[in-house]
Amino acid sequence: MYGTLYGTVYWRDRGGAGEMREVPELPELTQEQPGRGLAARVPFQMVEVMGPSMVPTLYHGDWLLVQYGATVRPGDVVILRHPFQQDLLIVKRAAERRRGGWWVLADNTFAGGDSTDYGTVPEELVLARVRARYRPLKKDQRSLWGVVTWAVSALRPVSAARSVSRRLRAR
Repeated sequence: MYGTLYGTVYWRDRGGAGEMREVPELPELTQEQPGRGLAARVPFQMVEVMGPSMVPTLYHGDWLLVQYGATVRPGDVVILRHPFQQDLLIVKRAAERRRGGWWVLADNTFAGGDSTDYGTVPEELVLARVRARYRPLKKDQRSLWGVVTWAVSALRPVSAARSVSRRLRAR
């Protein structure tokens, strides 16, 4: 599910549940601010994760703060258009820059649906970088201890700290 600050449109990750509805366009540059480049775009949006491909970093139902046009570095979690089905948005980890674009991987190796299936993703299909994750309170966390543990871990920055090198060495 993809939710913007101004409305909601839906998408599903490969392996996720639900039907695909509509995918937003990348915010366009405004005519009033020539030469400002990426700063002229709507820089931040909120998205909801569907599917298990990024477990344990992201879970189904997590909300992400994403920044359009941000510089992507190896290890960053990114939102991109699927290379073969460009009306489908997916969330993956940018493992490394290669000739022709980015090699992206799912944190959950069993979920699939990453560059091991479709190869290098062209640079223009990488839309946004994930900056933070918000994990909503679940119904089973209504006890005092559940609320306290949720409050400690509900909002976290998503950084490149979780290295993909461990997975790359195993190949």
